[in-house]
Order: sequence, then structure tokens, then C-alpha cells
Amino acid sequence: MTAFDAGLRGHECLLELADERVPLPVGRWRGEADAADEVLLRACGGPTVDLGCGPGRLVAALVRRGVVALGVDSSAVAVALTRSRGAPAVRRDLFGRLPGAGRWSHALLADGNIGIGGDPVALLRRAGKLLRRGGSVLVEVDPPGCGLRRERARIAGGPWFDWARLDAAALAAAARRAGLRPGWVVERDGRWFAEVVRP
Repeated sequence: MTAFDAGLRGHECLLELADERVPLPVGRWRGEADAADEVLLRACGGPTVDLGCGPGRLVAALVRRGVVALGVDSSAVAVALTRSRGAPAVRRDLFGRLPGAGRWSHALLADGNIGIGGDPVALLRRAGKLLRRGGSVLVEVDPPGCGLRRERARIAGGPWFDWARLDAAALAAAARRAGLRPGWVVERDGRWFAEVVRP
């Protein structure tokens, strides 16, 4: 069981940080890909791995478009929900052995998943190792002005875990430290997305 399982099942959840509580967009997670998600989906021109896929809306949308895609999540609930959409998914630690390492065209870090583990540089370095040369990590980031915030977080009074939040400028700096090259940044429907590329 993971901290996010209640949200994956559709229950309202708050991400509790040191100084605020952030409602998790569980409805969006469990719904179909929306107009803002199209920014990510259209950028996926080849085999794509979705890191922290949750209920699998992006993996399923890619598969329907004929794109080879795989969801990865540490939650058995997430993997089951993704597979129920007809999309492939594996239950793995993102930092463990993953299928296709070094051959993916794109890695997705949507829905704030750049925060996983509380160290965006380490996560980007890991994602970069999954990519072929010239491949890209497609990241959803916070609105401008957030910078980089390393946090302790928990859900529904559960155990605390390491998390991070960052905006596009902080992502660019983290990407360079991870050996990746910053690319485009775009806003759609109040959500912000960016690309970083493996040279």
C-alpha cells in the first residue's frame, strides 16, 4: 500500500506539507486525458515510459494512439487501474530495474511526479538513463515563482515522506545538474509543462 492509494481509488485527499495542505486532483487522475494533457501526449513521438503512472490515463491515451507506452508505479492499485484501461504497467521502484532502459524516446513525470523522492536532480538523472540519446523527459511543474522547495509531506495523517516542488526555472537548473538540456516550457489551462532533453 502506498500513501497515494486512497486518492487513486477516488477518495478526496490532501497532500499535507509543512505550511499548507494541497488538494490532490484525484478526479483528473482517474478521468480521461484532458486538453492540458495534450501538451504531453502530442510531444510523445515514440516509445514512452510514464514514471508514477497512477491510474494510467496518459498511458492509455498513448496506447489508443498507437504509441508504445508503459506505466510504472510502486502502487499495486495504480498498476491494476492502469491495466484495467487496457494499458501495460509494471509495479516497480522507479530507481530499480525497468524494462527498456536506455531505449525510451520519452519519460513522463506528470501530475507533480517530479517531486518523487524529494530530489529532482536524482530523479531527472534516473529518467535520463532510461532514454535513448536525444530522448526527452516531459515534466509537469509548478507555476512560475515557486522555485525549488524540498518538503516533507504526508497524506491523511499517514507517514511522512520526502517530496519536492519546483517551477520551470528551477527545473532547468536541476536538469543541467542532471546532465540534461532544458527545452520548451508551455502553460495550458493553468498547468505548466516543460521538456528536458538527453544530449
